[in-house]
Amino acid sequence: MSDRGIDELRALREYEAQAPPLDTATRNRARARLFAAMSAPDVATARVGRRPVLRIALTGGVAAAVAAGVLVALPDHDKGGRDGGRAAAPATSAPALRNVSAQTVLNGAAAYERKHERVASPRDDQFVYTREIIQETNRKTGAKKSYVDENWRSVDGSQRSWIMEIGHGWWSPPLKDNEGMWPPQDWGTLRKLPTDPEKLILSLLLKSGPDDRNDSLDEITENEWSDIHFSLTGLLKLVPVMPKGLRPAAYEALGMVPGVRAVPNQKDAKGRTGVAITYDDPVAPGGSEGFGSFFIFEPRTHRFLGFRDERSSGSGKNTKRYIQLSYLDSWAVVDKVRQRP
Repeated sequence: MSDRGIDELRALREYEAQAPPLDTATRNRARARLFAAMSAPDVATARVGRRPVLRIALTGGVAAAVAAGVLVALPDHDKGGRDGGRAAAPATSAPALRNVSAQTVLNGAAAYERKHERVASPRDDQFVYTREIIQETNRKTGAKKSYVDENWRSVDGSQRSWIMEIGHGWWSPPLKDNEGMWPPQDWGTLRKLPTDPEKLILSLLLKSGPDDRNDSLDEITENEWSDIHFSLTGLLKLVPVMPKGLRPAAYEALGMVPGVRAVPNQKDAKGRTGVAITYDDPVAPGGSEGFGSFFIFEPRTHRFLGFRDERSSGSGKNTKRYIQLSYLDSWAVVDKVRQRP
């Protein structure tokens, strides 16, 4: 991460607990700087890249500042593991994929997931192992490279985890008492998230006082919807294994977000043609459409196929941009870190 990116995160950590909420302009500037930092080339140092995992100490008003300013949103009840590039519109659309709505696709994905869901009940002292395949293409040269990322994440967060990002691996120490991570990785926190999609959405809203709450989706503002989308996308991308019912609920919740849309005829990492879901964010810097992020689903069964994302390295004339396609190859619950099933 660049020095400027580190300075921005440090400033958020030092945010005064009694300071007023960030206004829209400040929120958007912070969001832009965060995404710029997330695209920094120094993966080994920053621990961010294709799948940004932000590890920030969150205490009191600092948590509110971070959630409001850069969308690292810890749900109120908690206080106290993919591919890129904005895809160009296809030249032609297969008739079967025309006019499909994002909500239809995501509701279908939820139904498929509930029917085929693999249930895990790991112990707190175990690890969740995931093996992910990433295919990366240089947008300028067309050069391709593949990675296999293997992760061992502590179930309750009390032990150090082994994390990989596009071939780079490192030890992630346990969170300290005053630290939080969004999206949550520990199963104790994940189990507390509602498996009803509407309740899940409402649980992701930042609460700053007893009178600041939403009792229905109709009360959610445009900025809040943007924050909710960011949180749901992070949860679905960065947490490949969830407690029973949470992923289907997250799919349905994502379908309720204004601005999500379907993009037909998108290729996944195995060359299969699917329908992608992306997001037109009305409050993002420059009106970015989902920051190049796509969920790709099989067009008829709506089974999830994988992600399409974008990343960049370098700066100025030396900037290199990559399109990434990825999918979860396998996962398991194991007893020790670096133990394969």
